[in-house]
Amino acid sequence: QNADIAIMAIGMTLVIITAGIDLSVGKLLALSSVTTAWLIVNQTPGATASTGAVLACALAGVAVCAAMGTFSGVMVAVFSIPPFVITLSIMFIASGMAYLMTDAAAAISFKHSAATWLGLERSLFGIPNAVLLMLLLFIVAHVVMTHTRMGRHIYAVGGNPEAARLSGVPVKWVLVLVYAVCGALAGLAGLVQGARLSSGGAQYGDGYELSVIAAVVVGGTSLAGGEGRIMGTLIGALIIGVIRKGMNMN
Repeated sequence: QNADIAIMAIGMTLVIITAGIDLSVGKLLALSSVTTAWLIVNQTPGATASTGAVLACALAGVAVCAAMGTFSGVMVAVFSIPPFVITLSIMFIASGMAYLMTDAAAAISFKHSAATWLGLERSLFGIPNAVLLMLLLFIVAHVVMTHTRMGRHIYAVGGNPEAARLSGVPVKWVLVLVYAVCGALAGLAGLVQGARLSSGGAQYGDGYELSVIAAVVVGGTSLAGGEGRIMGTLIGALIIGVIRKGMNMN
């Protein structure tokens, strides 16, 4: 149930390491789920749609969020708009788009086995597919951040952007990339939640940005930038998940 939080926390870790912040992830999750559900219901034969058509709808939902994340990155990198301001604006824009697509209704429901595969089914040793996806993404992100040039560039930009620029690091491109990845992962988290609930709703993701940021900070990433570990974020997401669910149970 916390796979979506953990997936978004990966992208948030990259953003915070560059000394930024992204407040839009919760509403991008909602926009992704709504976009996917709307396309499945209105642009395909619904329950009889092919698996390829459903996959295309899902990719469209992720692409919309990646595009909005890229826009945030461009505004931060090129126009020097504070991340807090631009991502807060994107949060309201994404929320408004989601409510327009649902006509302010509770949710758009859909029924298709391929559409719920990611959220409800288990394919390996009884482990939910969403958890397998989450673990795979954490492994990939860990490798990128610890063994690639791009990972070193991200840390460099967060530590001292001017020194990084003088050292030949493409600072602006790095910033655009991390916000684009953060948006795309928020869209992917929207697919996970939409698949689990068999619907897309504009109210999904309300307040998630706080849990995501908390997971990253609890995992050891500094809000000042330049410091943090992907696997620490995984531990932070698990801690936040236990607290959230524990309070609900109590």
